[in-house]
Amino acid sequence: MTGSGTRDDDSAQPGMASLQDTPDVARALMRHVMRAVPKVRRARQAVAERLRRLRGAPHVVHLFHQVDDAYSDLAIQAAAELVERYDVDLRFHLVGPAERLFAPEPDLLAAYARRDSATVAPRYGLRFPADAEAPPADRVARVEALLAPLLEDPRFLEIALEAGRALWTGDETGLAKFEARVPASSEADRLAALEAGNALRSRWRHYSGAMFRYGGEWYWGVDRLHHLERRLAGYGARRAGGAETIRFDRPPLDAGTIRNEGRLRLEIYPSLRSPYTAMIFDRSMALAESVDVPVVLRPVMPMVMRGVPAPGAKGLYIMADALREAEHLGVPFGDMYDPIGAPVLRGFSLWPFARDAGRGPAYLSSFLRAAFSEGRRTGDDAGLRFVVERAGLDWDAAREHLDSDDWREELEANRQTMYEELGLWGVPSYRLLDADGRTLLAVWGQDRLWLVAAAIRETLAADA
Repeated sequence: MTGSGTRDDDSAQPGMASLQDTPDVARALMRHVMRAVPKVRRARQAVAERLRRLRGAPHVVHLFHQVDDAYSDLAIQAAAELVERYDVDLRFHLVGPAERLFAPEPDLLAAYARRDSATVAPRYGLRFPADAEAPPADRVARVEALLAPLLEDPRFLEIALEAGRALWTGDETGLAKFEARVPASSEADRLAALEAGNALRSRWRHYSGAMFRYGGEWYWGVDRLHHLERRLAGYGARRAGGAETIRFDRPPLDAGTIRNEGRLRLEIYPSLRSPYTAMIFDRSMALAESVDVPVVLRPVMPMVMRGVPAPGAKGLYIMADALREAEHLGVPFGDMYDPIGAPVLRGFSLWPFARDAGRGPAYLSSFLRAAFSEGRRTGDDAGLRFVVERAGLDWDAAREHLDSDDWREELEANRQTMYEELGLWGVPSYRLLDADGRTLLAVWGQDRLWLVAAAIRETLAADA
């Protein structure tokens, strides 16, 4: 999951012309870069490990902890188990929230993080209160002041865990006990610790809290910790006698075997320029089909074409993470001919035609595979014809709708529903509804499809 959204009208965003006119040479260059990234990543990992062994250095894992971030609270809990299972030197850094350039809707993101963490935590054997509110700024500062002088103290993890529990449950008495036990830093020292953590995070080209860093690579929170675990295990870093399972492995995509019989339906909010949508779209459709849950597709414009900024550090992390995720899933991905701008607009101009012909899922699937797995130029007629015909549609009939604007109102309505009703803004997003149209689950990200599957399985089993 990445980024944040905005309420701005897409058509009014500056820079749209430049997006539509992205030259083919830039797209071709990006294609070559994307294809090279997995090999480069593996080479960098191998070099980093060789150097570590030559120096006799420990496995050093850095954790960037943002006190008022729900995902950071889960990460600090996971870190306690990480050091029990693996022979790692865990180093802590206090950081503040991402700058607005990276998270244009910080309040919306923070609220979703609390809701999402409360849903996910028990499935990973962690805890986060279901009714957690945004902690007051003065209480956040008190916890930061407690932790700032302990960054290199063995007690940091213990106190961060308990202080975090007190913060998120509103336990003033518990927090006061820690303050009596551990001398808090001065305001100047608290701010200095945050400034140092923010500066290091920025120098290493990231922007978020709840981030683990090991051997030059970033791992976001509990959701990416399985990648780090596999890497450490491959280097022989498991502690003697420890369990050989991956503690924070992603739960399986298991929707069960009970047929739906009209009890549930699933809305999916995809986009034509989302790498995360591209890698999970076919699996999302297959999951729903496996137990006869009907799917309503509600596409939206890509975030960057809605005016959401994509700074360099954010774009680099998203692409590297998407490639790593796809590789783990075993999904063909990365031969990308970026469809940003005109290809997306032309692609969406055929969406109503494809949907009304009963080939909407096949059309989106065909476009996403062409753009992200096959390196096809989806913006020209030849590439789009290939997409259309592979989806089982007639190209001559499709051309009558090509480059129309009939789709814009529908996509904007989908964005507003996603934003205002669900509190979501990125793609892919999912909403599971019951037969009466009540929302049972609304989540964002390809790394939440397992949660959609679990909700389907458990709801159908409870009604059986």
